[in-house]
Amino acid sequence: MLEKIREGAQGTIAKSILVLVILSFAFTGVSSYLGSSTETPAATVNGEEIPQSALEQAYQNEKARMEQQLGEMFETLAADDNYLRSIKQGVLERLIADKLLDQTATSLGLRVSDEQIKQAIVDEPAFQTDGKFDNERYLAILRQLGYQTNSFRDMMRVDMTRRQLLNALVGSEFVLPTESKAVAELQGQTRDLRYLVVEAAPFEAGVTVTDEEAKNFYDANPDQFINPEQVSLEYLMLSAKSLADAITVTDEQAKAYYDEHMSQYKTPEKRLAAHILVNLGDDEAAAQAKADAIYAKLQGGADFAELAKTDSEDTFSGEQGGQLDWFEQGVMDPAFDAALFGLEKGQYSAVVKTDYGFHIIKLLDVQGGEQAAFAEVKDRILAQLKEKEALDKFYGLQQKLADTSYEVPDTLSEAAKATGLEVKSTALFTRELPPVEINNPALIKAAFSEQVLQSGMNSDLIDLGDNNVAVVRMKEHKMAGTLPFDEVKAGIVARLTQDKANEAAKLQAQELLAKFKAGEALELTAKAKVARFDRELDPSIVNKGFQLAVGGADTVNMAAGYALVVLDKVNPAEGVQDALVQALAQRLSGQFTETTYRGVIESLKAKAEISYAAE
Repeated sequence: MLEKIREGAQGTIAKSILVLVILSFAFTGVSSYLGSSTETPAATVNGEEIPQSALEQAYQNEKARMEQQLGEMFETLAADDNYLRSIKQGVLERLIADKLLDQTATSLGLRVSDEQIKQAIVDEPAFQTDGKFDNERYLAILRQLGYQTNSFRDMMRVDMTRRQLLNALVGSEFVLPTESKAVAELQGQTRDLRYLVVEAAPFEAGVTVTDEEAKNFYDANPDQFINPEQVSLEYLMLSAKSLADAITVTDEQAKAYYDEHMSQYKTPEKRLAAHILVNLGDDEAAAQAKADAIYAKLQGGADFAELAKTDSEDTFSGEQGGQLDWFEQGVMDPAFDAALFGLEKGQYSAVVKTDYGFHIIKLLDVQGGEQAAFAEVKDRILAQLKEKEALDKFYGLQQKLADTSYEVPDTLSEAAKATGLEVKSTALFTRELPPVEINNPALIKAAFSEQVLQSGMNSDLIDLGDNNVAVVRMKEHKMAGTLPFDEVKAGIVARLTQDKANEAAKLQAQELLAKFKAGEALELTAKAKVARFDRELDPSIVNKGFQLAVGGADTVNMAAGYALVVLDKVNPAEGVQDALVQALAQRLSGQFTETTYRGVIESLKAKAEISYAAE
């Protein structure tokens, strides 16, 4: 988990860490903190349930991670329900693996102390500035992730306990220097080859393919001539952006809006807070009494920062004299927020109760609150007003489109009249190759849905994202089926011609191989020091060269012919660098660790009682 935080902290913290860390936590079984539920569990592992809510949260986080990684490609993949089901099943298997690890750690009595957790947080580079722990940075990251310090430490405990077990089970893998060096030397070897290519093209002129042969091939391979399902559509598409492009907003309108909403164009006021915290604990009355006693000390003249260091149960901020971070109004707990924004600079509050405990809050400093000039925000207001007017119009037209296409379901013309949109149409297309103008996964999914294809009626309103919607209806539909022989005959003849030419080339290559083995001299092309990943030669020749023993010869199939390949010599690797050996050692170690981890999980699964929810 901390490794994910460290990686995320190198970029935009609020975005990258959010995805990476929350994903990590989602797989730790955090949902167990949420209490019991009457829902049917997604799975039960040795009597412990994995709730459907935990699976759904982890699944949504995994989809968000993949969408960020794959971009628009993920939308296309996600249109396939089978693909999404495979993702969800993979997430469930990871949750089961984590549950097994947690159970094993508990049975072994593994524990992580509060001091270990604190030290791990202090040592974490993501929470450091110039090599030193930065409490302000630490709290800022947690706030961006939506976590409180106590809940974060609880999750750290789960994560560290699990890693303690994994380090014991799979952390002992190692690679001997001789192993990685041997792999490096093997990869660095080169071969001295001779080869002779027999191309298939010259044999094509002498090849004859009869109608009977072509028909026999057609009958024997029906799956190769499937015509995919096709549909052509009529559609109406409504876009807020297109509406905005036709809207004009004057400077006078922008100035009037500015004058009426000047408060929106002030720099947000931020307040630097400090606090002394007493956790609620099991005895709320005792906690309040302690907080009241600390407040009495302040009233008696004690220094706030010193009391924070000695008495605050938020030890991280306490070490900084209680200092937290800069907050805008509305960010913190309502009670905390009200107290902070009711103080003057330098003042501290009375005891304030929140869900996290009893606080005494001090206002250290104030920033912002200045009014921006109209000229500075004019362009933003113009765009904002244009967008607002476009969205108002969009939502009205969207409702008309939905209502009219539903009320008159056998045509789009009435919906077009009601909205002022143009009915457009497409040619026949397959699911895999839609026209560019409608290439949206949600729209394609609707186009090939049973509702559209079987009823012949208008689709429901389709949300395409970014304030774009559409309604489609089937214009023409062609079911998947086998293409007629006459349509594919020419292709079959060409293929069989190629196959026969290849077979003739193969026979000639085998004859050349026999002559070579008989000692007959052949005109072979020689190439010295061919590397394993040589790009100058055909890959088939290179691969065959690295399969032969010295002095061996064989034929190999190429894309358009055959080749005779002879191996003359194996050359040892030259100048194997230490950096390469070390890189290979790390890669091999990672592979060994991954193999061991999978073996551990499979072993735990084999001994466990696991039941899945019936679908």
